[in-house]
Amino acid sequence: MTAIIDYGVGNLFSLKCSFGAVGAGAEVTGDPEKIRAADRIILPGVGAFGDATEKLSERGLDKLVIEEAERGKPLLGICLGMQLLFDKSFEYGEHMGLGLIPGEVKPIPAGLKIPHIGWNALEFNKKTPLFKYIKDGDHAYFVHSYYADCPDNFVSAYTEYGARLTASVESGNVFGCQFHPEKSGDVGLNILRAFCEL
Repeated sequence: MTAIIDYGVGNLFSLKCSFGAVGAGAEVTGDPEKIRAADRIILPGVGAFGDATEKLSERGLDKLVIEEAERGKPLLGICLGMQLLFDKSFEYGEHMGLGLIPGEVKPIPAGLKIPHIGWNALEFNKKTPLFKYIKDGDHAYFVHSYYADCPDNFVSAYTEYGARLTASVESGNVFGCQFHPEKSGDVGLNILRAFCEL
């Protein structure tokens, strides 16, 4: 079973439906015991980084996510959930993240239309089990104003939006997608299917 963490921010219903579409069990929950019992974890998120870290911390879920990731449980952060995996964000101030992947979350470069909304191609940077059912150049759906600036060896895919932006990351059992798999049609469903096989 996959636990989709409910901490007050995230597109939880469509995510749960996407798991149903690939024939996988998923439960939306903020219950620490259910999260510990799950085979894998999804960390969703929409909105502002600072608000999200505050809500995670209030529920004690920040420490739980770190503990479960360090135990080797597969973890997938989606959109803001991916950004939370990094060391810090500069969205409306400076906020500390979970520190599971090195890097910082910064504004998309000036001169580009913000937010970045729409379908963009994924440019694979390294082999990842998440992409075993999709191909280089497949399109995914993005909605974001900030991007992850991190070492290249943690980036599994980039996307081009007037600048080369991090589209997905991987560090061992910890994965992140800046795009929304649950809004990315068959490409997104195939990514979630692959995650369920970890």
